[in-house]
Amino acid sequence: MPADPSPRRVATSAVEVRRSARRSRTVSAYREGDRTIVLIPARMSEAEERRWVTVMLDKLAAQESKRVLGDGALMERAERLSAQYFDGRARPDSVRWVTNQNTRWGSCTPAEGSIRLSHRLQGMPEYVVDYVLVHELAHLLVPGHGPRFWRLLEAYPRTERARGYLEGVVAAERLPQPPVVDGEEREREEEEERDGEG
Repeated sequence: MPADPSPRRVATSAVEVRRSARRSRTVSAYREGDRTIVLIPARMSEAEERRWVTVMLDKLAAQESKRVLGDGALMERAERLSAQYFDGRARPDSVRWVTNQNTRWGSCTPAEGSIRLSHRLQGMPEYVVDYVLVHELAHLLVPGHGPRFWRLLEAYPRTERARGYLEGVVAAERLPQPPVVDGEEREREEEEERDGEG
């Protein structure tokens, strides 16, 4: 089993603070390439700005480190799910992230006891990742997608919700994307956010 990588923290070369007169009390932040954008009310003092920048950088780093489980943590999670839903009968020999699965969310080779999850799941809600893990664990017990397989998945209470989420992701990826002029999309999002605050 590969060693766990340390939590990934996105390195940022710059922090850009954007003040808005229309923003009255909320502070938000997001990553944009190698920069972090922090949105604050225009009335904030320099000291408040420094404090909020630190708070938001820490918050983003914590969110990012939670999103990406290392392979070791993924294996532990699979073992917990097997115990919870299959009485520990599904015993994978390896569970890991892979970057070469762009048309499926996960795969299982029962003969080897190996489970692979697409890196595209990273950052999705935990119940979705758990569903894919439970799905692949079930393949260690039943190789195909017959009625017996789907009966096993009935044990996981969020199966339908997770499947709907994944179907929505696939559908969204197929939608045409309008061309974006530099910064135009982010400005439109900020404007919509400001309109929502008023």
